[in-house]
Amino acid sequence: MSAPPVHGDCDPRFAAVERAFRENFASEGDRAEVGAAVAVTWKGEPVVDLHGGFADQAKTRPWERDTIVNVFSTTKGMTALCAHRLIESGALDLDAPVADVWPEFAQAGKADIPIRHLLNHRAGLPAVKELLPPEALYDSDAMASALAAQEPWWKPGEKHGYHALTYGWLIGEVVRRVDGRSLGTYFREEIAEPLEADFYIGLDEAHFPRVAEMSAMAMPEPDGEG
Repeated sequence: MSAPPVHGDCDPRFAAVERAFRENFASEGDRAEVGAAVAVTWKGEPVVDLHGGFADQAKTRPWERDTIVNVFSTTKGMTALCAHRLIESGALDLDAPVADVWPEFAQAGKADIPIRHLLNHRAGLPAVKELLPPEALYDSDAMASALAAQEPWWKPGEKHGYHALTYGWLIGEVVRRVDGRSLGTYFREEIAEPLEADFYIGLDEAHFPRVAEMSAMAMPEPDGEG
């Protein structure tokens, strides 16, 4: 089967990028790309804007220019941007205790943890020890309550530990307490819409048809070493 068509534009100076992008689709077996897009801006100038393949595993929906994907932890950057906008406006102080804006957070020895420790993954709250039902991950009130009650896993500020699943809830609750809007609403109204950015924290159902399916990656075989 021939590789699916690739659409878009590429500055000749970046022909190697387009070549590598096309080669991903021409690979054999599990290494073949199903659908993807790549965009590059160089010195403020868009130089690569390519998309190709399919947005579903069954290969029935072509990957379009406006297909959107789950960007996982890239959202942490957007979340931090919301907090920094509040800091820039004077509504939030990096060195002030989180409990100043979120009083319940002072539980379990967390009264003095500053805002900056939440932003730089030094708050000691990378997880919640209490076993929560799966649906709690989609409940801002439930997650805020659980994190407010959680004792730090290490002395805040002394260690760094990636807050993979709690970062958005921690910063999101600070944004909500300071501004009154949810993190997703604040991001949409203050950042995404003014920039006409097609990026969302919480997706409206109207956009669901544009979302590419996620597919599991094959795990590498153990090599017997280590």
